[in-house]
Amino acid sequence: MKIVDVNVTRFKKKTWLGVDKDGHMHPSKEKISQTALIEIVTDDGFVGRYFTADNYLTPSARYDENTLTNLCSGSYIPAGTGDSLRDAIRKVRPVLIGEDPFCRERIYRKLFRMQRLGGSVPILDEIIGIIDCALWDLAGRYANLPVYKLLGGHRARIPAYGSIMAGDNYQSGLATPEDYGEYAKHLKERGYQGIKLHTWMEENWSDCVISGKPAVERDIEACRAVREAVGEEMPLFIDAFHDYNRFEALKLGRELEKLRFEWIEEPMDEYNMEDYKWLARELDIPVIGPETAKGKSQTRLQWILNGACDICRAGVMDVGGITQLMKTIHMCEIFGIPVELHSPGAATLHTMAAMMIPGRYYERGLLHPFLDYDVTPPWFNTPVDYMDEDGFVHVSDRAGLGYDINWDYIKDNRCD
Repeated sequence: MKIVDVNVTRFKKKTWLGVDKDGHMHPSKEKISQTALIEIVTDDGFVGRYFTADNYLTPSARYDENTLTNLCSGSYIPAGTGDSLRDAIRKVRPVLIGEDPFCRERIYRKLFRMQRLGGSVPILDEIIGIIDCALWDLAGRYANLPVYKLLGGHRARIPAYGSIMAGDNYQSGLATPEDYGEYAKHLKERGYQGIKLHTWMEENWSDCVISGKPAVERDIEACRAVREAVGEEMPLFIDAFHDYNRFEALKLGRELEKLRFEWIEEPMDEYNMEDYKWLARELDIPVIGPETAKGKSQTRLQWILNGACDICRAGVMDVGGITQLMKTIHMCEIFGIPVELHSPGAATLHTMAAMMIPGRYYERGLLHPFLDYDVTPPWFNTPVDYMDEDGFVHVSDRAGLGYDINWDYIKDNRCD
Protein backbone atom coordinates (compact mmCIF):
# COMPACT_ATOMS: atom_id res chain seq x y z
CA MET A 1 0.00 0.00 0.00
CA LYS A 2 1.30 3.45 -0.96
CA ILE A 3 0.17 7.02 -0.38
CA VAL A 4 -1.02 8.58 -3.63
CA ASP A 5 -2.53 11.87 -2.47
CA VAL A 6 -2.88 14.28 0.45
CA ASN A 7 -5.88 16.61 0.36
CA VAL A 8 -7.07 19.58 2.41
CA THR A 9 -10.75 20.49 2.39
CA ARG A 10 -11.66 23.71 4.15
CA PHE A 11 -15.27 24.42 5.03
CA LYS A 12 -17.19 27.21 6.73
CA LYS A 13 -18.86 27.17 10.10
CA LYS A 14 -20.46 29.72 12.37
CA THR A 15 -18.59 30.66 15.49
CA TRP A 16 -19.30 32.71 18.57
CA LEU A 17 -15.65 32.85 19.56
CA GLY A 18 -13.10 35.61 19.28
CA VAL A 19 -9.62 36.25 20.61
CA ASP A 20 -8.17 39.14 22.56
CA LYS A 21 -4.93 40.83 21.52
CA ASP A 22 -2.92 38.30 23.54
CA GLY A 23 -4.50 35.37 21.70
CA HIS A 24 -6.83 34.09 24.43
CA MET A 25 -10.26 32.87 23.41
CA HIS A 26 -13.51 34.50 24.63
CA PRO A 27 -17.17 34.57 23.58
CA SER A 28 -17.84 37.05 20.82
CA LYS A 29 -20.49 38.06 18.33
CA GLU A 30 -21.46 35.62 15.61
CA LYS A 31 -19.04 35.40 12.70
CA ILE A 32 -17.86 32.95 10.07
CA SER A 33 -14.89 30.69 10.73
CA GLN A 34 -13.31 27.68 9.07
CA THR A 35 -12.49 24.08 9.86
CA ALA A 36 -10.26 21.85 7.75
CA LEU A 37 -10.32 18.16 6.89
CA ILE A 38 -7.02 16.53 5.95
CA GLU A 39 -7.19 13.27 4.00
CA ILE A 40 -4.35 10.87 3.19
CA VAL A 41 -5.34 8.63 0.27
CA THR A 42 -3.75 5.29 -0.67
CA ASP A 43 -3.62 3.29 -3.90
CA ASP A 44 -5.82 0.64 -2.26
CA GLY A 45 -8.60 3.16 -1.69
CA PHE A 46 -8.14 3.57 2.07
CA VAL A 47 -8.29 7.09 3.46
CA GLY A 48 -7.01 8.46 6.75
CA ARG A 49 -8.66 11.63 8.07
CA TYR A 50 -8.07 14.32 10.64
CA PHE A 51 -10.17 17.40 11.45
CA THR A 52 -8.56 20.58 12.77
CA ALA A 53 -11.53 21.12 15.10
CA ASP A 54 -13.56 18.54 17.00
CA ASN A 55 -15.77 20.78 19.13
CA TYR A 56 -18.31 23.47 18.46
CA LEU A 57 -19.65 25.99 20.98
CA THR A 58 -23.02 27.66 20.44
CA PRO A 59 -24.74 30.41 22.46
CA SER A 60 -26.19 29.34 25.81
CA ALA A 61 -29.26 30.81 27.43
CA ARG A 62 -27.03 33.42 29.10
CA TYR A 63 -25.52 34.65 25.84
CA ASP A 64 -26.35 38.29 25.02
CA GLU A 65 -24.34 39.78 22.17
CA ASN A 66 -25.12 43.29 23.35
CA THR A 67 -22.85 42.72 26.35
CA LEU A 68 -19.94 41.46 24.26
CA THR A 69 -16.91 43.13 22.79
CA ASN A 70 -16.43 42.02 19.20
CA LEU A 71 -12.92 40.79 19.85
CA CYS A 72 -11.94 40.13 16.28
CA SER A 73 -13.31 41.88 13.25
CA GLY A 74 -14.37 40.08 10.10
CA SER A 75 -13.92 36.34 9.77
CA TYR A 76 -12.28 34.34 12.53
CA ILE A 77 -9.99 31.63 11.18
CA PRO A 78 -8.18 29.65 13.89
CA ALA A 79 -4.44 29.25 13.55
CA GLY A 80 -3.47 26.20 11.55
CA THR A 81 -6.71 26.08 9.57
CA GLY A 82 -6.44 28.64 6.77
CA ASP A 83 -3.78 29.34 4.15
CA SER A 84 -0.91 28.39 6.48
CA LEU A 85 -2.24 24.83 6.74
CA ARG A 86 -2.86 24.55 3.01
CA ASP A 87 0.64 25.80 2.19
CA ALA A 88 2.28 23.47 4.72
CA ILE A 89 0.41 20.43 3.40
CA ARG A 90 1.47 21.35 -0.15
CA LYS A 91 5.07 21.45 1.06
CA VAL A 92 5.00 18.01 2.73
CA ARG A 93 2.84 16.31 0.09
CA PRO A 94 5.75 15.34 -2.21
CA VAL A 95 7.51 13.76 0.77
CA LEU A 96 4.45 11.65 1.59
CA ILE A 97 3.57 10.49 -1.93
CA GLY A 98 4.82 6.94 -2.47
CA GLU A 99 5.36 6.20 1.23
CA ASP A 100 3.86 3.18 2.97
CA PRO A 101 1.25 4.76 5.32
CA PHE A 102 1.97 2.15 7.99
CA CYS A 103 5.61 3.26 8.25
CA ARG A 104 4.75 6.10 10.60
CA GLU A 105 8.18 6.23 12.22
CA ARG A 106 9.87 6.67 8.84
CA ILE A 107 7.38 9.37 7.84
CA TYR A 108 7.79 11.15 11.16
CA ARG A 109 11.57 11.18 10.77
CA LYS A 110 11.35 12.64 7.25
CA LEU A 111 9.00 15.41 8.41
CA PHE A 112 11.12 16.05 11.50
CA ARG A 113 14.16 16.60 9.26
CA MET A 114 12.17 19.11 7.21
CA GLN A 115 11.64 21.24 10.32
CA ARG A 116 15.34 22.05 10.46
CA LEU A 117 15.22 23.77 7.08
CA GLY A 118 12.53 26.29 8.03
CA GLY A 119 11.83 28.48 5.02
CA SER A 120 8.87 30.66 4.17
CA VAL A 121 6.48 27.79 4.98
CA PRO A 122 7.69 26.27 8.26
CA ILE A 123 6.69 22.72 9.17
CA LEU A 124 5.39 23.18 12.69
CA ASP A 125 4.86 20.40 15.20
CA GLU A 126 1.13 20.82 14.59
CA ILE A 127 1.58 19.89 10.92
CA ILE A 128 3.50 16.74 11.80
CA GLY A 129 0.79 15.99 14.35
CA ILE A 130 -2.01 16.37 11.82
CA ILE A 131 -0.29 14.02 9.37
CA ASP A 132 0.48 11.48 12.08
CA CYS A 133 -3.10 11.45 13.42
CA ALA A 134 -4.48 10.96 9.90
CA LEU A 135 -2.09 8.02 9.44
CA TRP A 136 -3.34 6.44 12.66
CA ASP A 137 -6.93 6.95 11.49
CA LEU A 138 -6.02 5.22 8.24
CA ALA A 139 -4.44 2.28 10.09
CA GLY A 140 -7.55 1.90 12.22
CA ARG A 141 -9.83 1.97 9.21
CA TYR A 142 -7.67 -0.62 7.47
CA ALA A 143 -7.73 -2.92 10.51
CA ASN A 144 -11.39 -2.09 11.24
CA LEU A 145 -10.42 -1.22 14.81
CA PRO A 146 -10.50 2.00 16.86
CA VAL A 147 -7.11 3.62 17.26
CA TYR A 148 -7.03 3.10 21.02
CA LYS A 149 -7.11 -0.67 20.51
CA LEU A 150 -4.25 -0.49 18.02
CA LEU A 151 -2.36 1.36 20.75
CA GLY A 152 -3.10 -1.39 23.26
CA GLY A 153 -5.94 0.49 24.92
CA HIS A 154 -7.96 -0.90 27.78
CA ARG A 155 -10.57 1.67 28.80
CA ALA A 156 -13.52 3.07 26.94
CA ARG A 157 -14.48 5.96 29.22
CA ILE A 158 -12.37 8.63 30.89
CA PRO A 159 -13.25 11.09 33.69
CA ALA A 160 -13.36 14.69 32.48
CA TYR A 161 -12.66 18.02 34.07
CA GLY A 162 -14.27 21.24 32.93
CA SER A 163 -11.64 23.67 31.64
CA ILE A 164 -12.84 27.26 32.03
CA MET A 165 -11.81 29.99 29.57
CA ALA A 166 -9.52 32.84 30.59
CA GLY A 167 -11.15 35.66 32.53
CA ASP A 168 -12.84 38.55 30.76
CA ASN A 169 -14.67 41.80 31.53
CA TYR A 170 -18.16 40.63 30.53
CA GLN A 171 -20.96 41.25 33.00
CA SER A 172 -22.06 37.86 34.40
CA GLY A 173 -19.31 36.24 32.36
CA LEU A 174 -15.89 35.64 33.97
CA ALA A 175 -15.21 39.16 35.19
CA THR A 176 -15.11 38.54 38.94
CA PRO A 177 -14.15 35.79 41.38
CA GLU A 178 -17.86 35.41 42.12
CA ASP A 179 -18.51 34.70 38.43
CA TYR A 180 -16.03 31.82 38.57
CA GLY A 181 -17.73 30.45 41.67
CA GLU A 182 -21.20 30.56 40.13
CA TYR A 183 -20.03 28.89 36.94
CA ALA A 184 -18.15 26.23 38.89
CA LYS A 185 -21.40 25.24 40.59
CA HIS A 186 -22.97 24.78 37.15
CA LEU A 187 -20.07 22.59 36.02
CA LYS A 188 -20.36 20.45 39.14
CA GLU A 189 -24.09 19.98 38.51
CA ARG A 190 -23.30 18.98 34.92
CA GLY A 191 -21.23 16.11 36.31
CA TYR A 192 -17.63 17.18 35.73
CA GLN A 193 -15.20 15.31 37.97
CA GLY A 194 -12.84 18.27 38.30
CA ILE A 195 -12.60 21.94 37.34
CA LYS A 196 -9.68 23.99 36.02
CA LEU A 197 -9.50 27.76 36.08
CA HIS A 198 -7.77 29.81 33.45
CA THR A 199 -7.61 33.14 35.22
CA TRP A 200 -7.14 36.64 33.79
CA MET A 201 -4.30 36.76 31.29
CA GLU A 202 -4.63 40.02 29.38
CA GLU A 203 -2.23 42.91 29.88
CA ASN A 204 -3.33 46.47 29.15
CA TRP A 205 -0.34 48.48 27.92
CA SER A 206 0.01 52.25 28.15
CA ASP A 207 2.95 54.47 27.16
CA CYS A 208 5.24 53.60 30.04
CA VAL A 209 3.56 51.02 32.27
CA ILE A 210 1.56 47.83 32.06
CA SER A 211 -1.76 48.76 33.61
CA GLY A 212 -4.27 46.12 34.55
CA LYS A 213 -1.71 43.34 34.66
CA PRO A 214 -3.35 40.25 36.17
CA ALA A 215 -2.84 40.12 39.92
CA VAL A 216 -2.04 37.14 42.11
CA GLU A 217 -4.54 38.40 44.70
CA ARG A 218 -7.41 38.29 42.22
CA ASP A 219 -6.40 34.80 41.09
CA ILE A 220 -6.44 33.66 44.71
CA GLU A 221 -9.89 35.17 45.23
CA ALA A 222 -11.21 33.33 42.18
CA CYS A 223 -9.73 30.05 43.40
CA ARG A 224 -11.20 30.61 46.85
CA ALA A 225 -14.63 31.39 45.36
CA VAL A 226 -14.58 28.18 43.30
CA ARG A 227 -13.51 26.07 46.28
CA GLU A 228 -16.32 27.52 48.40
CA ALA A 229 -18.81 26.94 45.60
CA VAL A 230 -18.03 23.27 44.90
CA GLY A 231 -16.95 21.99 48.29
CA GLU A 232 -13.81 20.37 49.65
CA GLU A 233 -13.89 17.14 47.64
CA MET A 234 -13.97 18.48 44.07
CA PRO A 235 -10.54 18.25 42.37
CA LEU A 236 -9.41 21.71 41.29
CA PHE A 237 -6.55 22.94 39.10
CA ILE A 238 -5.30 26.28 37.79
CA ASP A 239 -3.62 27.48 34.62
CA ALA A 240 -2.60 30.97 35.71
CA PHE A 241 -1.27 34.06 33.99
CA HIS A 242 1.83 32.98 32.05
CA ASP A 243 4.03 35.94 32.97
CA TYR A 244 4.26 36.01 36.75
CA ASN A 245 7.73 36.13 38.23
CA ARG A 246 8.88 33.31 40.49
CA PHE A 247 7.89 35.07 43.72
CA GLU A 248 4.39 35.83 42.46
CA ALA A 249 4.10 32.19 41.36
CA LEU A 250 5.26 31.02 44.78
CA LYS A 251 2.70 33.21 46.55
CA LEU A 252 -0.06 31.81 44.35
CA GLY A 253 1.12 28.25 44.90
CA ARG A 254 1.22 28.64 48.69
CA GLU A 255 -2.41 29.76 48.71
CA LEU A 256 -3.42 26.94 46.38
CA GLU A 257 -1.92 24.47 48.84
CA LYS A 258 -4.26 25.81 51.52
CA LEU A 259 -7.18 25.43 49.11
CA ARG A 260 -6.16 21.84 48.29
CA PHE A 261 -5.68 22.36 44.55
CA GLU A 262 -4.20 19.35 42.73
CA TRP A 263 -1.73 21.19 40.49
CA ILE A 264 -0.47 24.60 39.38
CA GLU A 265 0.14 25.08 35.65
CA GLU A 266 2.25 27.61 33.76
CA PRO A 267 2.25 30.60 36.12
CA MET A 268 5.54 31.71 34.47
CA ASP A 269 6.77 31.50 30.90
CA GLU A 270 8.38 28.15 30.13
CA TYR A 271 11.54 29.40 28.41
CA ASN A 272 13.41 29.45 31.71
CA MET A 273 13.40 25.94 33.15
CA GLU A 274 15.39 27.14 36.18
CA ASP A 275 12.36 29.08 37.42
CA TYR A 276 10.31 25.88 37.39
CA LYS A 277 13.06 23.86 39.10
CA TRP A 278 13.03 26.47 41.87
CA LEU A 279 9.22 26.55 42.09
CA ALA A 280 8.88 22.76 42.21
CA ARG A 281 11.39 22.64 45.09
CA GLU A 282 9.59 25.35 47.04
CA LEU A 283 6.02 24.09 46.68
CA ASP A 284 4.24 21.02 47.98
CA ILE A 285 1.45 21.36 45.40
CA PRO A 286 2.50 19.54 42.19
CA VAL A 287 3.86 21.71 39.39
CA ILE A 288 2.72 20.49 35.97
CA GLY A 289 4.57 21.20 32.72
CA PRO A 290 5.78 21.94 30.17
CA GLU A 291 2.88 22.78 27.86
CA THR A 292 4.02 25.44 25.42
CA ALA A 293 7.79 24.88 25.51
CA LYS A 294 8.98 23.60 22.15
CA GLY A 295 11.05 20.47 21.72
CA LYS A 296 8.62 17.54 21.78
CA SER A 297 9.54 14.60 24.01
CA GLN A 298 13.13 15.76 24.37
CA THR A 299 12.11 18.94 26.21
CA ARG A 300 9.86 16.98 28.53
CA LEU A 301 12.71 14.61 29.29
CA GLN A 302 14.88 17.55 30.34
CA TRP A 303 12.15 18.89 32.62
CA ILE A 304 11.84 15.49 34.28
CA LEU A 305 15.58 15.00 34.69
CA ASN A 306 16.01 18.50 36.12
CA GLY A 307 13.10 18.28 38.55
CA ALA A 308 11.25 21.15 36.87
CA CYS A 309 7.88 19.38 37.02
CA ASP A 310 6.09 16.94 39.30
CA ILE A 311 3.55 16.03 36.62
CA CYS A 312 4.46 16.02 32.93
CA ARG A 313 2.23 17.91 30.49
CA ALA A 314 1.84 16.97 26.83
CA GLY A 315 -0.65 17.20 24.00
CA VAL A 316 -1.12 15.62 20.60
CA MET A 317 -0.19 18.75 18.67
CA ASP A 318 2.53 19.86 21.10
CA VAL A 319 4.78 16.89 20.41
CA GLY A 320 3.87 16.10 16.80
CA GLY A 321 1.10 13.51 16.88
CA ILE A 322 0.01 10.30 18.53
CA THR A 323 3.28 8.51 17.72
CA GLN A 324 5.39 11.03 19.63
CA LEU A 325 2.82 11.41 22.38
CA MET A 326 2.93 7.69 23.13
CA LYS A 327 6.73 7.94 23.37
CA THR A 328 6.30 10.73 25.91
CA ILE A 329 3.82 8.65 27.90
CA HIS A 330 6.11 5.62 27.92
CA MET A 331 9.02 7.81 29.00
CA CYS A 332 6.99 9.10 31.94
CA GLU A 333 5.98 5.55 32.80
CA ILE A 334 9.65 4.54 32.97
CA PHE A 335 10.48 7.49 35.23
CA GLY A 336 7.41 6.89 37.41
CA ILE A 337 6.03 10.37 36.86
CA PRO A 338 2.36 11.12 36.05
CA VAL A 339 1.50 12.70 32.72
CA GLU A 340 -1.65 14.68 32.02
CA LEU A 341 -2.76 15.46 28.47
CA HIS A 342 -4.26 18.78 27.51
CA SER A 343 -6.78 19.95 24.93
CA PRO A 344 -9.81 17.96 23.80
CA GLY A 345 -10.31 15.91 20.66
CA ALA A 346 -10.56 12.43 19.21
CA ALA A 347 -6.79 11.86 19.05
CA THR A 348 -6.41 12.84 22.72
CA LEU A 349 -9.22 10.50 23.74
CA HIS A 350 -7.81 7.48 21.91
CA THR A 351 -4.35 8.11 23.35
CA MET A 352 -5.72 8.44 26.88
CA ALA A 353 -7.60 5.16 26.48
CA ALA A 354 -4.24 3.45 25.88
CA MET A 355 -2.33 4.96 28.81
CA MET A 356 -1.21 2.61 31.56
CA ILE A 357 -0.45 5.48 33.98
CA PRO A 358 -2.37 8.65 34.84
CA GLY A 359 -3.60 10.72 32.67
CA ARG A 360 -6.42 10.73 35.03
CA TYR A 361 -8.50 13.43 33.37
CA TYR A 362 -9.70 14.42 29.92
CA GLU A 363 -9.66 18.21 29.51
CA ARG A 364 -13.07 19.21 28.17
CA GLY A 365 -13.37 22.77 27.00
CA LEU A 366 -12.66 25.58 26.86
CA LEU A 367 -15.92 26.46 28.65
CA HIS A 368 -17.77 29.70 29.38
CA PRO A 369 -21.16 30.61 30.89
CA PHE A 370 -22.25 32.23 27.62
CA LEU A 371 -21.55 29.16 25.46
CA ASP A 372 -22.82 25.59 25.22
CA TYR A 373 -20.20 22.89 24.67
CA ASP A 374 -22.65 19.97 24.67
CA VAL A 375 -23.65 20.28 21.02
CA THR A 376 -22.76 18.12 18.04
CA PRO A 377 -20.73 20.00 15.43
CA PRO A 378 -22.74 20.18 12.20
CA TRP A 379 -19.97 18.40 10.27
CA PHE A 380 -20.43 15.34 12.51
CA ASN A 381 -23.48 13.16 13.06
CA THR A 382 -22.43 12.29 16.60
CA PRO A 383 -20.11 14.15 18.99
CA VAL A 384 -16.47 13.18 19.37
CA ASP A 385 -16.38 13.50 23.16
CA TYR A 386 -19.85 12.74 24.50
CA MET A 387 -19.89 13.07 28.30
CA ASP A 388 -22.48 11.27 30.44
CA GLU A 389 -24.14 12.69 33.54
CA ASP A 390 -21.46 11.16 35.76
CA GLY A 391 -18.67 13.07 34.05
CA PHE A 392 -17.20 10.28 31.93
CA VAL A 393 -16.27 10.91 28.30
CA HIS A 394 -16.79 7.87 26.09
CA VAL A 395 -14.30 6.74 23.46
CA SER A 396 -15.77 5.72 20.11
CA ASP A 397 -15.53 2.07 19.05
CA ARG A 398 -15.82 3.01 15.37
CA ALA A 399 -12.80 2.28 13.22
CA GLY A 400 -9.93 4.76 13.22
CA LEU A 401 -10.44 7.93 15.25
CA GLY A 402 -14.16 7.29 15.22
CA TYR A 403 -15.35 10.24 13.14
CA ASP A 404 -19.03 10.03 12.19
CA ILE A 405 -18.99 12.55 9.35
CA ASN A 406 -21.86 14.58 7.91
CA TRP A 407 -20.59 14.76 4.34
CA ASP A 408 -23.53 16.86 3.15
CA TYR A 409 -22.56 19.68 5.49
CA ILE A 410 -18.95 19.67 4.30
CA LYS A 411 -20.03 19.61 0.66
CA ASP A 412 -22.47 22.50 1.15
CA ASN A 413 -19.97 24.68 3.04
CA ARG A 414 -16.69 24.17 1.19
CA CYS A 415 -14.42 27.20 0.97
CA ASP A 416 -12.12 25.95 -1.80
